[in-house]
Amino acid sequence: MRAVVQRVTRASVSVGGEVVGSIDRPGLVVLVGVTHDDGPAQVELVARKVAELRILRDERSVLDEGAPVLVVSQFTLYADTRKGRRPSWNGAARGDVAEPLVAEVVAALRAKGVEVATGVFGADMQVELVNDGPVTILVEA
Repeated sequence: MRAVVQRVTRASVSVGGEVVGSIDRPGLVVLVGVTHDDGPAQVELVARKVAELRILRDERSVLDEGAPVLVVSQFTLYADTRKGRRPSWNGAARGDVAEPLVAEVVAALRAKGVEVATGVFGADMQVELVNDGPVTILVEA
């Protein structure tokens, strides 16, 4: 599992021009990609890192600040660009495998008391955000 974690001042995700998830105060946007052998251990590691990483202002975490998180599924995090000009998506798990694991990341964050907004799995989404810093971290589980 891979997660790109971005510190933001605000963010939203829209589908078909309609906002389906947003955060309107400083927090994190987390793009989550799933590969074939991911499972509960990877879910827990990513959720723990997102909740506890001290990357908000003054070296605070989401849990320290009560900051919101916007989670968006992103299979393209497993693009393989080593050959040719067209990425291969072979490293990304199929939707029927990935969707429940992304949902488990969201559930694990909520179980920790984190306010979580989401996109729509598999949808053509438009993500808008104001990256703060900018701070962007790659978490691999």
